[in-house]
Amino acid sequence: MKTRRVFSAPDVATAEAALRQAVRLGIRPEHAALVGGPEIEVDQIPDAEKETSPTDFKPAAVRGLVGGAVLGLVVGLVGMAVPAAGIPLAGVVLCSVVGACVGMWAASLAGSAVPNKVRRDYRHEIDAGLVLLVIEDEDEHLLDRVGRALEQTRLRRLEVMPHGLLQ
Repeated sequence: MKTRRVFSAPDVATAEAALRQAVRLGIRPEHAALVGGPEIEVDQIPDAEKETSPTDFKPAAVRGLVGGAVLGLVVGLVGMAVPAAGIPLAGVVLCSVVGACVGMWAASLAGSAVPNKVRRDYRHEIDAGLVLLVIEDEDEHLLDRVGRALEQTRLRRLEVMPHGLLQ
């Protein structure tokens, strides 16, 4: 499971230098990104260094898929148990598939309007004009080593926000 570390930098140049240093120390480029306010991201941060998903679209779609499939399965099983409904086993499968599709569609629409976890958790820093460097990896020792190196620069490590089951 990946662990995330978030650092704030006073400007884009400092954040880019720190990102390059993190990559030199072993963080894969696809596991590091810069996050800033809209005016900073559009004008100053290269696309290759931006966070790939600024919204909660994909996680919301997965949650909707699972929730819709479970709800469809329950409705199908209840319909199968009620003799008057007369739903066969194939109907239960159909209810699950339709529930999954509708759940994924509805949740992804809602998720596309919600900022992702990093943007929600660190909204105050982004609004203050700071640029965030987000790094993730499975190797805790690598993250600790990179974190110590980055803290020697002008970056400040931010606390990772705890989340519940649904994140």
